Amino acid sequence: MDNIPMTVVGSKALEVELLNLKDVERPRIVEEIATARAHGDLKENAEYHAAKEEQGFIEGRIKEVESKLSRMQVIDVTKLNQDGRCVFGTTITLMNIEDDSEITYQIVGEDEADIDKNKISCHSPIASALMGNEEGDEVTVKAPKGDIVYEILEVEYI
Repeated sequence: MDNIPMTVVGSKALEVELLNLKDVERPRIVEEIATARAHGDLKENAEYHAAKEEQGFIEGRIKEVESKLSRMQVIDVTKLNQDGRCVFGTTITLMNIEDDSEITYQIVGEDEADIDKNKISCHSPIASALMGNEEGDEVTVKAPKGDIVYEILEVEYI
């Protein structure tokens, strides 16, 4: 299996999620199952079936997170060679050449990507176009609505 690139912040978030699943969610659902079981007939007990289904989701997520943690490659962007190039973990400020609007993105792993927080997957079209380029370069992003040309204004290793 392939390594999963992840920032330091992303790896800590997964570790926190795993602890929560094991120490809070798992015991809670076991208690709910026991309570529902005490109500009697399990065939017609909706609470029991719902709790068992949730338990399946929790156990599945625990396995998924454990697998990701075992395969992750943590990349600390602050310790990289800061040569001004766009690489995994960097925060990049772009200007859309067409309308002079600016936007800032951080290139992160797939599990960390959150467009609302301007964190884009390293496999996204924008990140793919940016990788290896540096401040002052113009990059063309192939988007569904057509090509978008950006100028890289700043590359930060934060």
